Amino acid sequence: MLACTVSVSAQYDLLSAKKGVIKGGYDFWVYTPDDYYFSQESTALIIFLHGASLCGRNLNRVLRYGPIDAVKMGRYIPALIVAPQNPGGAWNPKKLNDILEWMDKHYAYNKSRVYVLGMSLGGYGTLDFAGTYPEKIAAAIALCGGSTLKDYRKLGDLPLWIAHGTADRAVSVRESQKVVEGMQRLGVTSRLRFDWLQGASHGALARFFYTSKTYEWLFRHTLDDPWRPVDKEVDIKQNDLKNVYKDIERRTDQLEIELNSRDVEPLNDDDEEEEP
Repeated sequence: MLACTVSVSAQYDLLSAKKGVIKGGYDFWVYTPDDYYFSQESTALIIFLHGASLCGRNLNRVLRYGPIDAVKMGRYIPALIVAPQNPGGAWNPKKLNDILEWMDKHYAYNKSRVYVLGMSLGGYGTLDFAGTYPEKIAAAIALCGGSTLKDYRKLGDLPLWIAHGTADRAVSVRESQKVVEGMQRLGVTSRLRFDWLQGASHGALARFFYTSKTYEWLFRHTLDDPWRPVDKEVDIKQNDLKNVYKDIERRTDQLEIELNSRDVEPLNDDDEEEEP
């Protein structure tokens, strides 16, 4: 459940709309975890990139699935979560970096613990962003996407997990496979892991956002790691995705929303969507 307010005193377990704060840039949400007061400089930052279905200029659409929706359900994610909205077209790595630079000025967090994950169009955005700024991203997860990068070499500089369903009819698994094959030809796969989920559809991989294993894997990486090795101990199988909601302790309270612009409309029932 969500409760909307225009002005709030709470600073933690809070969802804040950032609209028009970066000239020419993306609008975005920032989720502040409930223990942020105690953890500020050590807090991780997660950037979530949505798929094409959530593109537009209604920022509320970005809440339909992903890490913030998982928090809304009750999944504990001890991190700042940034969820920008793409108005349309490919994700722009420079505009995503602009958000990171804005966060540097307005929030305390651990700059060695910045993570990015996305699916579909957001999977493309994840690889394009990580491959452009690998020195800023501790680890990345790209789901059922691909990449528009002309050179995959820098994707080998960071721990990267690519996953795609073999029965995906929206974005062919070949799009992810081409990235993996390109990295293999370049010999830059020491930090890469990839999974082709047999029989999995496009929407099935959205469940990655709701399992605690996703965040456990991300948090095992930091820019301070010697040689930045990729973790291969945490595994996410199709059975994990099938049962992903069973261990979520459902919230009984409401996630509070701070609206910093009159252009952001309060969330209503029509803006919410069932679990993916």
